[in-house]
Amino acid sequence: MKVSHSIIKTQIREILLRWGMTEIHAETTATLMSDADLRGIDSHGISMLTVYDERRINFLTLQDTPVAIASETPVSVLVDGGGGLGYVPSMLGVDRGIEKALETGMCAVAVRNSAHFGAAGYYTRRIAEAGLIGMATTSCPRVQVVPTHGAEPKLSTDPWSFSAPAQRNAPFVLDMATSTAAGGKIRNRATEGLPIPDGWAVDAQGEFVTDAERAFTIGAFLTPLGAKPELSSHKGYGLAVMVNILSTCLSGGSLVTSEGHARRIPGTQDLNHFFLVMRSDLFRPAAEFAADVDTLIDDLRATRPIHPDHPVLVAGDPEEIAKAERSRDGIAIAPGLVARLREVAARCGAPFLLI
Repeated sequence: MKVSHSIIKTQIREILLRWGMTEIHAETTATLMSDADLRGIDSHGISMLTVYDERRINFLTLQDTPVAIASETPVSVLVDGGGGLGYVPSMLGVDRGIEKALETGMCAVAVRNSAHFGAAGYYTRRIAEAGLIGMATTSCPRVQVVPTHGAEPKLSTDPWSFSAPAQRNAPFVLDMATSTAAGGKIRNRATEGLPIPDGWAVDAQGEFVTDAERAFTIGAFLTPLGAKPELSSHKGYGLAVMVNILSTCLSGGSLVTSEGHARRIPGTQDLNHFFLVMRSDLFRPAAEFAADVDTLIDDLRATRPIHPDHPVLVAGDPEEIAKAERSRDGIAIAPGLVARLREVAARCGAPFLLI
């Protein structure tokens, strides 16, 4: 079925409220989650309610949580997420970071005692729309990615995002997992009974696995970006380590390699996020910087494509295209996900609007 963005946002909000989230927190969280669906990031939108419901029931995340700035300097902010979902503390940190960067030139933001914060690109896009350069990283709860040459998982999908403002074009927004595929893409394929491509997951012997259910549950592990050593999987592996150093080693919290990661402390997954906000005019006039970003984007899009039906895009283009199409035509939700969301709504007594 296809559903409007407004209905998806309302459905998310109604469920969050029944879980005990405050009006303000539910509104913020629903806004960010539904934006992921609108931009074609189906792994991080309304489908995440099925995951959050499980974590809520198992007391891994809290709902009505205190979120506060723990400490700050002219160029840094540390936010405590109170053990709840990461959307509200991340927005608090990013918006405070933007304020400070506009005053001082740059600001580093760390969020501790948090949980899943959605699509990293939402935050860096917000930074770019303020005319600033941005970066975001986050640790993740599930240990499911093998290091290069490894036979057991030690890392997660560990995403990061980078953005830069332009003038004529939408901002450049790179948002990527450091695994070959985001875990949510595999979860969604498992929900619909669909296979995954070669390279997304391997077994303990290093052989590719195409069973999405097996890759998402037991018996198989996700691969770092590159899939195998011959295709430079060490690069994805190294990026994942970088993400964990910035996200966790700076702010404290549960290391992805520690025993009982994300389950050690009742009521919190103890995840961490990192954001960097910077003014380009520390180095040159901001208008000149943005003009060069525009030129670079235009030159890349002008590349002669292999096939005319597949033009060369830059990071952020697929999301902008999806937003235009889905704003007009609605957002498709697969039947397997609809059934699971109906169960989530019934469990908490929320109205089911996806009909």
